[in-house]
Amino acid sequence: MVSRTRMLGIAAATCATLAAGSTAALASGEVNVYTDRQPFLIDPLLEAFTAESGTKVNVVYAKSGIEERLKAEGKNSPADVVMTVDVGRLADMQREGLTQAVSSPVLAANIPAEFRGSDGHWYGQTFRARPLAVHKDRVDASKLTSYLDLAKPEWKGAICIRPGDNDYNLGLIASVIAHEGETKAKEWLRGVKANLARKPQGNDRAQVKGVQEGACDIAIVNTYYIGAMMEDPEQRPAAEAVKLVFPDQATYGAHINVSGAVVTANAPNRDNAVKLLEFLSADKAQEMYAKGNTEYPVKPGVERADLVKSWGEPKFDSASLEAVAKHKAAALRLVNEVAFND
Repeated sequence: MVSRTRMLGIAAATCATLAAGSTAALASGEVNVYTDRQPFLIDPLLEAFTAESGTKVNVVYAKSGIEERLKAEGKNSPADVVMTVDVGRLADMQREGLTQAVSSPVLAANIPAEFRGSDGHWYGQTFRARPLAVHKDRVDASKLTSYLDLAKPEWKGAICIRPGDNDYNLGLIASVIAHEGETKAKEWLRGVKANLARKPQGNDRAQVKGVQEGACDIAIVNTYYIGAMMEDPEQRPAAEAVKLVFPDQATYGAHINVSGAVVTANAPNRDNAVKLLEFLSADKAQEMYAKGNTEYPVKPGVERADLVKSWGEPKFDSASLEAVAKHKAAALRLVNEVAFND
């Protein structure tokens, strides 16, 4: 697996930072990207695109607020592409009128239908599962065959999780709504809350560390965080203390989410924006994604990282990601109704 240090070294130079309203945004031979993904992963991909196409990439990294920025900039926005980490955010941008449809034979060939918007407004780039990370010795994994099992009384005081209104958890809750309906999902969420070992807090890595330290026995975590922790000497012991359990293998499969991209509604460099999305869906970029961040490539046949291979071939939830995204607002409402974070 390629280390983060090496991934950073792949980039010959850091992508130029785009100033809002810059006149350079309208120049030919460029494409302007807004993203909330981390530079260590995105920089090498964009540098590879430039090397192959000759197109300069200007990038703004922002932890939050991209939608608000696009709205404020309106038709004068320099942004051509937004790259983000959650299907809910992709769907939100489409609902807000911030995206445009793209029709591309290359994208259609490289990205299966379940990983792209049905009307061409968004395209997945990678996917990640959200399984259970359980202590190798303290948990009988055979008793955790479904996400629904997390609400059973036998797991009282056993679960660590980040706040319920985090996008990753909202995606999981939305998937339960999609499969089980709101009434049952609310009952399930209330049961999970009753089984928490502590107040929801921290990120996914903190939950895995909580399992290692004995604060809890079960964490809910995106798969790529395990890969990141395995590369960090200080965090590796925590990752090695758990094993991943992919729930619902006999039914609809383990929950997944996607990272993806959109072409903005007012993209000044639309053609280059489409070329960038096509590049990111092809073998070279897909393999960089897979090995650089232990994510699952969306393009079939692209080799996965060795760690990901070690998890086997679990069944993943085949429900439409758009259907899951549709229930994101309901998921947030349920989190608030059961006071999950309190």
